[in-house]
Amino acid sequence: MSGDWTVRPEAGADAAAVRRVVEAAFPTAEEADLVDALRGDPAWLPGLSFVAEDEGGRVGAYALLTRCRVGGADALALAPVAVLPEYQRRGAGGAVVRAALAEAARRGERLVVVLGHPAYYPRFGFVRASSLGVSAGFEVPDEALMALVPAGSSGPVPSGVIEYAAPFGV
Repeated sequence: MSGDWTVRPEAGADAAAVRRVVEAAFPTAEEADLVDALRGDPAWLPGLSFVAEDEGGRVGAYALLTRCRVGGADALALAPVAVLPEYQRRGAGGAVVRAALAEAARRGERLVVVLGHPAYYPRFGFVRASSLGVSAGFEVPDEALMALVPAGSSGPVPSGVIEYAAPFGV
């Protein structure tokens, strides 16, 4: 695989393939169950979940943005980001993350938060959420909770405690 990916919004017919990717990327089915639960939640925003397909049309990576609130203001949560193990470190994950963040910017979103690996997400412009006055309502290492103000965003950047959608269970 050369790293050439076709990235597009998730379609209804992709649900099973997305579940396979998420199950393969995480040690338990918990993240895949989360995606399924979010699909039926008001936090789900059509057009903010992306897949990357290989040259043969196989879904190899997935990224999801859902509605959350920060300090009472609308924001987005990036979770999960998943890549089939055989496609990791080949650009598929980065491709879906970039597509999701570009769509968030296009829609005028003011903040995206992610709880993830502090060596991975800064390449997309994420910084420590605490530097923007954003915190979680649960214990999390400061370097793992990150936030991004999308390019071209206008208006005040939300700050305060993140309120995730109910399926997150936090």
